[in-house]
Amino acid sequence: MERIKGDQRILGDTAFVQTMLKQAKEKYERGYELRAQGVDLDYIAEKAAGIYDIEPDEIFSKGRQQHRADARGLFCYWATRELNVSLNALARKLMMTPSGIGYAVARGESIVRNYGYRLAK
Repeated sequence: MERIKGDQRILGDTAFVQTMLKQAKEKYERGYELRAQGVDLDYIAEKAAGIYDIEPDEIFSKGRQQHRADARGLFCYWATRELNVSLNALARKLMMTPSGIGYAVARGESIVRNYGYRLAK
């Protein structure tokens, strides 16, 4: 049986390294697949805004109203986790700090976990 070695720069045994690399590959493939289907930030904004019954541009406007913050959190979660948009790129687009985007992503993750929303075209 041939034993495949892990990358020595990454801490962990071979099985762990291979599992992490496989998950990273699947994540990026999912982002490319969604983009090929026409999913972009505008689509995500429309989907999140539709769930909260607001206009998509309200996601990009300042404000801390609960429904707007939840829609923004869902938008940020899907953009970072599904399309692999960086926190910095999203921060520039939303005129927020990267840490603010991080909090929004956590809020969005909680919403997805609690309500089971899915990004699909």
